[in-house]
Amino acid sequence: MARINTNVPAIVAQRTLQRTHRDLQISLERLSSGLRINRGADDPAGLINSELLRAEIAGAHKAVSNSQRAINIIATAEGALNEVASLLIDIQGLIVETANDAALSDDEKRANQLQIDSAIESITRIANTTTFAGRKLLNGSLDYIVSGIDTSVLANVTITGAQFGTLDYIPVDVKVVASAQRAELQFRSSAIAAGTVASIEIVGNKGVTTFIWGSGVTASSILNAVNNDKQSTGVEAFFINPLNPNSGVAFRSVGWGSDQFVEVRALPTSDPFVVYDVTGAVVTRDEGRDAVALVNGATAAARGLNIALNTRQLDLYLTLRDTFGVGSTRFAITGGGALFQLGPDVTPNQQVNIGIQSIAATRLGNSNVGYLSQIMEGGEYEVMAGPVQAHQASLIVNEAIRQVGSLRGRLGAFERNTLQTNINSMTITVENLTASESAIRDTDFAAETSRLTRNQILVNAGTSVLALANSSAQSVLSLLSG
Repeated sequence: MARINTNVPAIVAQRTLQRTHRDLQISLERLSSGLRINRGADDPAGLINSELLRAEIAGAHKAVSNSQRAINIIATAEGALNEVASLLIDIQGLIVETANDAALSDDEKRANQLQIDSAIESITRIANTTTFAGRKLLNGSLDYIVSGIDTSVLANVTITGAQFGTLDYIPVDVKVVASAQRAELQFRSSAIAAGTVASIEIVGNKGVTTFIWGSGVTASSILNAVNNDKQSTGVEAFFINPLNPNSGVAFRSVGWGSDQFVEVRALPTSDPFVVYDVTGAVVTRDEGRDAVALVNGATAAARGLNIALNTRQLDLYLTLRDTFGVGSTRFAITGGGALFQLGPDVTPNQQVNIGIQSIAATRLGNSNVGYLSQIMEGGEYEVMAGPVQAHQASLIVNEAIRQVGSLRGRLGAFERNTLQTNINSMTITVENLTASESAIRDTDFAAETSRLTRNQILVNAGTSVLALANSSAQSVLSLLSG
């Protein structure tokens, strides 16, 4: 067949050359951009997957930077708390020095009180001025907001962590199923029997002391003697029946809980001195009992009147009033806290919310022992006022030191166990996600250069074939010339 109007071989050669030229352009584009997928048509499914991976990579990068910024915030707070701790230690030293009443003049005591007042003012100043990017860290603005607390039931409430998620507030239901108890032993007599001598040793969690009472010593005298020494032993005395001094004397631990005890032992030089526990059994030692409580249905750890709960949603510390006994109370956490976004997705599982309490002088301490501001000049526990006030001031400062140390410990644990590990985890996640995204989207130069060489050869060959196809129709002229 010799037709010249339609050159079918040339059409076939053109189609093949166009396809080969398109493949060559794709190879050139991939090699020049470094991407295997430059548009959706290159690999629709691969494009979808790589875009999702890119979003996860961007989120993971921000999670790392968020954690690093959180570490900077914690470091700022830690530096301020370290200075506060140093000031509190100095205050404690001044209190101890001032208590050395016989060796100090009034002017020296007054000078110590001035130093104490200056240090306390500095603590409040640090609380008010410690900031990060304009956000105050230690003035209580990052503490939780609570409402509905029955102060006749709960002496202190400290919320250290609460995960709100999508909740507007977190209800807290406290149920005490067994009350805390103090250790107690009873001497059930109005006086020591005639003709006997009671040489006894009373031991408490603070120390031990010895009493020697002769024949006919009354319960009132025993009570007064024990109470006068209760700061040394941690054991106090009261009448078994407050309305009847002849009911006998009870020896009871000052504190509450299982770490409290009372032991009454007769010395070898003593006649029998019989004491009983509250059930009537003859014993020489009794121990206190910790409260047993449920918080939102979960069993809380307890130590005496102090209750602690640490769960994924709620981390808190409560102190019960000693008059509470068994029963229930509730309150709500309505807001506050410091929220840190530590994951690539904005979900409660990838956020951490912690509370940073105020360290102002009016907040360091508690309602049981008093507050740091009360040991300043003119306060209820002014150090230079006398040994009783100095003793109470020492208890307040010890509690303040414990609170600041506890806050530093929580922030340090948050930095080490949460932030630093989150950075390590997110960095590995970024590496793996980037490798996955690269495998889908990036150009394999070894394979693509091979395709480029193949396509270049095919384009050259196709061009030559098209030239041959176009020239093959000229053979018809030989028919005309014959």
